Amino acid sequence: MNDVSQNAVPLYAQERIDDLLTHDLRIIQSDEVFSFSLDAVLLARFCSVPVRGRAMDLCSGNGVIPLLLTTRTKAHITGIEIQERLADMAGRNVRLNGLEEQITMLQGDLREPQSLLPGGQFDLVTVNPPYLPIPNGEQNINEHVAAARHEVHCTLEDVVRTGARLLRSGGKLSMVHRPSRLVDICALMRQYRVEPKRIRFVHPRAEAEANMVLIEGLRDGKPEVRLLPPLIVYKSGTEYTDELMDVYYARRDALAHGAGTTAEEPLL
Repeated sequence: MNDVSQNAVPLYAQERIDDLLTHDLRIIQSDEVFSFSLDAVLLARFCSVPVRGRAMDLCSGNGVIPLLLTTRTKAHITGIEIQERLADMAGRNVRLNGLEEQITMLQGDLREPQSLLPGGQFDLVTVNPPYLPIPNGEQNINEHVAAARHEVHCTLEDVVRTGARLLRSGGKLSMVHRPSRLVDICALMRQYRVEPKRIRFVHPRAEAEANMVLIEGLRDGKPEVRLLPPLIVYKSGTEYTDELMDVYYARRDALAHGAGTTAEEPLL
């Protein structure tokens, strides 16, 4: 990473710089616009990255997933974010870490990507989409938090359709979502010619139900899915399990149990 001075990148009101705890990466965040959480970190470690080539991150927010992916691949990474304030923050995060040559951040609508992004040219598409339908009645949260949580700017089908269009044949679509939407995700992937290949449930504790699911599909793949061992977040109280600590501090290149690269024999 290039030595970039904090003063070279402007900070706006209510913004701070946090340590990403790996490879000396830092990230500008603000509680006003919904800071990233564990799901983004898990997705960045779960997805099967190409050694080189091209990767795309949809619903990119402040750019945390592209930043983390640079620790695993030399591929060029493009991120797209519809909210102007978050897209600007993501661009400043790229400059803060001196990663302008590897990451390109775009502000735009993933539902209309033809003018921004070429189809069929990406080896990997990642997405941490909004999980919830738009609620009825008044919303007592700000517009940035609402867009991060609810399907204000895109639906699950929008995300899968766009991801499938962007992928080359044999490229991979990786997503983190709620387990309650797993059937919908698999059905939509198949509808748009992305075959589910790896699924891993995330449980807050060993005795608790899963509250996240990591899923990866292969563009034009043949039917065959692997259900990986569950990932447990806490071993006692608020103490992370050893695997979670390895994820946060990047002591492993990827989540265990099947997070490989394109050098790995594909599950066709």
